[in-house]
Amino acid sequence: MTAEFSYVSGDSDVPLLRETIGENLERTARLFADRDALVECWTGRRWTYQEFARQVDAVASGLLETGIAKGDRVGIFAPNCAEWTFLQYATAKVGAILVNINPAYRAHELEYVLNQSGVKLLIAADRFKSSDYVAMITELRPRCDALQDVVVLGGEDWEALMERGRNADPRRLLMEAELLSADDPINIQYTSGTTGFPKGATLSHQNILNNGFFVGELCGYSEADRICIPVPFYHCFGMVMGNLAATSHGACMVIPAPSFEARTTLQAIETERCTSLYGVPTMFIAELADSAFGDFDLTSLRTGIMAGSPCPVEVMKQVLDRMGITEITICYGMTETSPVSIQTRADDSIERRVSTVGTVHPHLEIKIVDPETGATVLRGSPGELCTRGYSVMLGYWERPDWTSGAIDAARWMHTGDLAVMDDAGYVSIIGRNKDMVIRGGENLYPREIEEFLYTHPEIVDVQVIGVPDPKYGEELMAWIRMKEGAQPLTREDLHGFCAGKLAHYKIPRYAHVVDEFPMTVTGKVRKVEMREIAIRLLKLPEQ
Repeated sequence: MTAEFSYVSGDSDVPLLRETIGENLERTARLFADRDALVECWTGRRWTYQEFARQVDAVASGLLETGIAKGDRVGIFAPNCAEWTFLQYATAKVGAILVNINPAYRAHELEYVLNQSGVKLLIAADRFKSSDYVAMITELRPRCDALQDVVVLGGEDWEALMERGRNADPRRLLMEAELLSADDPINIQYTSGTTGFPKGATLSHQNILNNGFFVGELCGYSEADRICIPVPFYHCFGMVMGNLAATSHGACMVIPAPSFEARTTLQAIETERCTSLYGVPTMFIAELADSAFGDFDLTSLRTGIMAGSPCPVEVMKQVLDRMGITEITICYGMTETSPVSIQTRADDSIERRVSTVGTVHPHLEIKIVDPETGATVLRGSPGELCTRGYSVMLGYWERPDWTSGAIDAARWMHTGDLAVMDDAGYVSIIGRNKDMVIRGGENLYPREIEEFLYTHPEIVDVQVIGVPDPKYGEELMAWIRMKEGAQPLTREDLHGFCAGKLAHYKIPRYAHVVDEFPMTVTGKVRKVEMREIAIRLLKLPEQ
């Protein structure tokens, strides 16, 4: 018997969608006009598909009236809310490029993204948690040359935008739609980069509409489904796997809260009779651990998606037994692939759902290659996971050098993750590129954090690594070399330096001052050895 290579393609009888997001939404709104499209739980606001489409058209026309044209970048800097979704679909309808901005960003991160993408119009919440968005934007606006206008959600500016749209000639929006193509770029999502700066993955209608649609297909969605979405919209998990999976099937989007809260999520499931629930493993763990868990009726749940990091076996058992999500699926992907390229199926065994991330998505190809030679390895052999197909991004915004480093000449996206494919085509992730840390589902690249810490006047060198953590999967630890004569930095000192400048999840939890780093004979820092030392030093359980 000849050994098979680690390659598989996703054959499907269901064709790819060759339409824009706007066309797809219009079709859904005609088919399911009176069904719920969107529910914002904490305000009680809700819209049918007919009403939702009207809101989207008002925002789209308002954008046109304010001078936004095809290809212009429109930033959204806000937590989950109904207006976020209106803008997501409205920008797609006019061909503008929506720039997703992480609500946890601080001023210097926001400034970089606005300038790198050339945002012309910024839609922002007034504040969120400890961040005063308006003050932040006011401070940095003089340094953002492309930024022409800022609209604050919930204020007069937003209402004026909507009103201008409602009073506009609807024929203009129809004319603009005729100029659009499914291959047009309509979304930039920033991912942490090994270069020290976030990379703007540029995605088309074709990329994200189809990915949302096929995620929904594998979850068995129809107009009867109601999807509880506590994951953030600024990430593909929320806006693609959540929103686009819903609207491409006539399902309802349920937003439990502006950001994740275990109890409000449970309440939303009960009140709205949600059939599907999304989250990273830490979210499911928090929901299961909530003291009021037993008080909520979750019997409406049947499916959902867990992604972001591996799911512990015991957690999966509880999700099936205590939450009743018998058809829950695991997804694997990356922003650069829109995001999902691999998913378990609803009827897969518990073993497959905890030991693998599934098998290839419809209309995509995956292979596992030798990182040194690029040759496809045999089944059962480890190598780098690569993806090819409709879902691969157009490229990193205005960085062809970064793009060519990630996508090869044959259009294979090199994920940097180490994986093994079994005889049935199921993939297990066994490692990842040496630098990336996954903290609670957030992908963090130490280089970005190291670049910032280098700005500390008394740090001469710094290396950031990931160490095991029972709650978040991994936490960040900074190994620091101080300038001669400087006082060693404590964890509190480090936190104080980073607070307000780095997003909270990027601030290292641990600080370790050393005279030198473990090095190879060729002078390269040995982060693997640093992690081993850190586990012993901090008395952490190995994972």
